[in-house]
Amino acid sequence: MNPVPFQTPQQVTAAIQPTRTHLEGGGLLAYPTETVYGLGSRALAPDVARLAAFKGRDPGKPFLLLVAGRRMAEQFGLVFTAAADALAEAFWPGPLTLVLRGAEDRLPEALRGPEGGIAVRHTSHPGIAVLLAALGFPITSTSANKPGTPPAPGAAAVLDWFADGVQSGTLLVLDGGVLGNVPPSTLVDCTTDDPRLVREGAIPRAELRRRVGRYAP
Repeated sequence: MNPVPFQTPQQVTAAIQPTRTHLEGGGLLAYPTETVYGLGSRALAPDVARLAAFKGRDPGKPFLLLVAGRRMAEQFGLVFTAAADALAEAFWPGPLTLVLRGAEDRLPEALRGPEGGIAVRHTSHPGIAVLLAALGFPITSTSANKPGTPPAPGAAAVLDWFADGVQSGTLLVLDGGVLGNVPPSTLVDCTTDDPRLVREGAIPRAELRRRVGRYAP
């Protein structure tokens, strides 16, 4: 299976239907984001389990969820605290991942971390944002790499590292070109009223505090 071009607006539009068909058939997806290339699936328990096995990842280690916006997150039952509301308003779409509580009956428990929440990001990658809005459902996300190796910088590396999955038709690759050397997203736990910085990434703590004041971790 050849990679699907995914750089121009026309290519993104053309990729929507084959991507939908592939995901609805239980397939896995490799795609560019605003940080690194990701691997993902639909947010359904069998698909998440398939993704974990495909990557060779510990099933107990959750994936994050990419959404088309806050409305999609809330449609799936995720809850925004006052801090999460302020952070999302200031930094979404963008490289900020928020861990949110809720969605107990709507999303797989395999996505839930030890703090009881689900990590969610409204991606600022223009193509993926358009794709998610067109699909109408979120997709899971984990860096496109084997455990212990750096993320793939482009579609060529994904095709090389996951050749068996591509050849079998399990993995569909969206070719968004080679990405720059961008840090991972900043991760903030918003499952309680007091936000906690889990990982300082593309958005430094000082910028969080500058933009949202007392709602920052």
